[in-house]
Amino acid sequence: MTDSSAIPFDTAQDLAALHGMLDRVKMKNGWAKPTPSLYPEPKPHFVPAHWKYTDARPALHAAGRLMGTDKAERRNLIMANPIEGNDYATVASLVGAYQMVKAGESARSHRHTPNAMRIILEGSPKTYTIVDGQSIPMLPGDVLLTPNGCYHGHDNQNTDEAYWIDVLDVPLVQFLGPMFFEVHPDRTQASTQVNPHSPMRFAFAEYLPRLMAATEVAEGVKSLVLGPATLATFDRTVFHMQAQTQWSRPAATPNEIWVVLRGEGHTKIQDQCFDWQAGDLMAIPYWQAHTHSASRDSVLIRMSDAPLMQFLGWDRTGRPFSA
Repeated sequence: MTDSSAIPFDTAQDLAALHGMLDRVKMKNGWAKPTPSLYPEPKPHFVPAHWKYTDARPALHAAGRLMGTDKAERRNLIMANPIEGNDYATVASLVGAYQMVKAGESARSHRHTPNAMRIILEGSPKTYTIVDGQSIPMLPGDVLLTPNGCYHGHDNQNTDEAYWIDVLDVPLVQFLGPMFFEVHPDRTQASTQVNPHSPMRFAFAEYLPRLMAATEVAEGVKSLVLGPATLATFDRTVFHMQAQTQWSRPAATPNEIWVVLRGEGHTKIQDQCFDWQAGDLMAIPYWQAHTHSASRDSVLIRMSDAPLMQFLGWDRTGRPFSA
């Protein structure tokens, strides 16, 4: 380690010389930084992106032919945001992934620090996520939560493959550091009961009527927060958009992942436009104004890190600070 007392700071005749001396003691000056550390408003690093279920499904089917769940923790496809150097995160704090479990197959039980949830795209009776010993059904449109620390595995007792989308706060946990992971000692945790009414499950057949009965949050748009079971770091809100509805939303600080459950339409994010249909996934990073347009009656679900932004006092929409 360099002894700072041996660095002749008093001899520096100009800033360039001082900067060189600071480098020798592993310090950086705060007045001539190549990149500003403070700026008037957020600078999005992640970009808007769109992934199609019509691409993911056959890719997972091929993976099911080539790879068993004994060779990987999960058979899934990561929706990595297409920015340089990134191979995992979908937006800064969240990752979305398509996953498949084959007929008659199980995926071993594990638990970890990250919070997780699943949006079921295709499933049949007797397809389950086992959460802390309870088998929770996975039917199309269902949303299942697995809070951090809960053992969870998957068991498909049907004759058809099951497909869904996972959303986790792994990028946030990786950035902050407290990552823990543990496999269940029995590989697949034994199930003590089938519980279709678990607070960890939001059944599509139950929440869709409530969504349709909700008041409009914008012309032609209804919303429903799926709760009261919650995850500390990200939320989930389901939306219904009438056909031919256009809904514009201003730039905001939360990062968002959107999944299409029903319908068709397109979304314009900044200067990009994505055509979407059922099963598709979109990334809308922080501080990106966007407009959703439904060409048919549509149901979409949004996951965002708004709870974290609200807890930290960083939740802003349209303006850096309230007037």
